Amino acid sequence: MQEVSRVRSTHGNRNLKLAKPMRKGQIQREKLHPQYVIGFIDGEGSFSVSINKHQTLKNGIEVKAEFEIELRADDREILERIMETIGSGIIYDCSYERYGWYPHVKYKITSTKNLETYLFPFLDQYPLQAKKRRTYELFRAIVLMMRRKEHLTPAGYETIQHLRNEMRKLGKKHNFNSSFNASLETARIRENRSSGGVRQ
Repeated sequence: MQEVSRVRSTHGNRNLKLAKPMRKGQIQREKLHPQYVIGFIDGEGSFSVSINKHQTLKNGIEVKAEFEIELRADDREILERIMETIGSGIIYDCSYERYGWYPHVKYKITSTKNLETYLFPFLDQYPLQAKKRRTYELFRAIVLMMRRKEHLTPAGYETIQHLRNEMRKLGKKHNFNSSFNASLETARIRENRSSGGVRQ
């Protein structure tokens, strides 16, 4: 299902009906056991890499990497404790009001520096156990290439496309197509939501 969260308005400004995003340091929560967090990521975590057209960039293409966990808003404390345990990230409120779904909260790390500094050492020390482990390995390889600016070279960009397509093959959909559409394609490993806004 297409992502429908509305963290920001269509004009790029924050939705004033939602609370401001919260970063580590703005909350004080007890850390969770690392293995509990690993199990949570195995079940609810999402690693995604998107490639989109971008007019202001030199090569006209933007590569974005993102780790996230999204839950119903009444489980917000769990995400706050996961953020405290990993040591980085931002928590956003998400509104699905027009779909009749419960409010959600989303924990995200989008900075490639923070992914390398905080998330990767955590997941390397406490490896994922499910098939998402392979997805993480591909995601990690892409992010480290981005940190080395290799995505700005033709050869590096081609490699990232290949790795991202390998990520997409591990997704839930059967209709994998290797053809590239820069305005539409995203490699995302996550659980689909039901019409009630709850993960299946």
